[in-house]
Amino acid sequence: MTDREPTAGPGNLPGDLPGDLPGNTAPCPRNREGAQLSAAPRPTGSRSVPDPAAFREPAAFHDPYDPAALHDPRTQHDPAALHGPHVLPPLQLGPYLLTVPVVLAPMAGVTNPAFRRLCREYLTSTSPSTGSADNSPPHVGSFPREQQPSPLRGKNTPGAGGIRGIFVSEMVTARALIERNAESLRLIAHDPDEYPRSVQVYGTDPRVVSEAVHLLVHEGLADHIDLNFGCPVPKVTRRGGGAVLPWKTGLFAAIVRGAVRAAGPGGVPVTVKIRKGIDEDHLSYLSAGRIARDEGAAAVALHGRTAADHYSGTADRTSIAHLKADLGSFPVLGNGDIWSAQDALDMVRQTGCDGVVVGRGGLGRPWIFADLAAALAGRDQRYEPNLGEVLAVMRRHLELLRDHFGATLDRADPAGAQTRACRDFRKHVPWYLKGYEVGREARCALALVDSFDAFDAAAARLDRDRPHPGAAACGPRGRGGSARPVSLPDGWLLSQDVEDLCPVARRG
Repeated sequence: MTDREPTAGPGNLPGDLPGDLPGNTAPCPRNREGAQLSAAPRPTGSRSVPDPAAFREPAAFHDPYDPAALHDPRTQHDPAALHGPHVLPPLQLGPYLLTVPVVLAPMAGVTNPAFRRLCREYLTSTSPSTGSADNSPPHVGSFPREQQPSPLRGKNTPGAGGIRGIFVSEMVTARALIERNAESLRLIAHDPDEYPRSVQVYGTDPRVVSEAVHLLVHEGLADHIDLNFGCPVPKVTRRGGGAVLPWKTGLFAAIVRGAVRAAGPGGVPVTVKIRKGIDEDHLSYLSAGRIARDEGAAAVALHGRTAADHYSGTADRTSIAHLKADLGSFPVLGNGDIWSAQDALDMVRQTGCDGVVVGRGGLGRPWIFADLAAALAGRDQRYEPNLGEVLAVMRRHLELLRDHFGATLDRADPAGAQTRACRDFRKHVPWYLKGYEVGREARCALALVDSFDAFDAAAARLDRDRPHPGAAACGPRGRGGSARPVSLPDGWLLSQDVEDLCPVARRG
């Protein structure tokens, strides 16, 4: 998430139903017959899932889905429990074979077609198996560049060869979609050669979400749909949406079920993005994972933080490992604090997840996707651009933003599209220049340009040969902050029962 937070659609949430809060039972799952769960066998050729026996006892947590079927938790994964090379195999996600199982997370104000194209170009710039294609990431070199964008070196296209990664557009509300809000329709715009076209939908009413998914599928606007149950921002959670909604297990199930049914006729897979829960006393990720699987979702992605954590501290990888061990062969994607390719490898080794979701780690570093493709294929190549190469990528990003705004806002006003691109790009400048010694004055000049000529003039004053600064250019970026109380609807925690909360949930 970045500067501009997503806006929840009005009137999506009915009132709550008070009741008794279930007791805080000890966690870690058994099945409904009471037997302890273990990882299901993986398909031939995959790496093994972490054995639940490799977990040690942590503090107790609460799983609201099946309180009678819980036993003492075992987390803290031992990497030695993983067998074979620590490289992710291709992942089957609905009809798509992801040869590089990496997902760009939706970020408001960031993951528009321009940024997605940059990331996609880097991920598709080398051969996934050998790296025998040009191993240098695309679109870097002499500066300034021609303003005509270069073609993709590789494209995600349907076919027997599979696709490399999924790049999700900015989150849109279900209600805004069915009302055909012009801004929401602009947010889900995709490049003509972008495939699969991935859209993330947020909503709290099963009927509205189902209608929005039907619209996307029936009108051919999406090839993959992700449901947002991970957003922690107050304007979403105070309506009972985002990261707090899975606490209402019946409502959560109804939304996922309705979305899967609406997407089914078009063969469009539905995935689910969740957090651990509301806070450490109200965890819901195990129940949400089981529900998503049982209701027909293609995969679940878990961000290892609670809504109360917001973006503070460190993502809890043990929760991802625990969910993967619980769900067995069902695809689980790990999310949170993927700042480098090594972080992704560590995530896979420590959790057994089937893929990784990268959000803030890509801010100002679209080439992280080239690093991820190499790392997950077992190669050591990493890209460390000098300042001139970074400036070239920044310039191309500006050009792509101009093309995007020119195509979606006003084709008759190219100067206006360029100005809009420069303004939109301002937030990216500190992310691109993180760690590089360019000086405060130069950073401000680049962040305040209002034309491409102004950008070129400001960039020309910098030392383009300045090398990559190493660790200073890596690490956390974007939102951080501290943990905070979660904004909830009145009485939200009094009950997990939703039968009277939403009639649609009863009808399924």
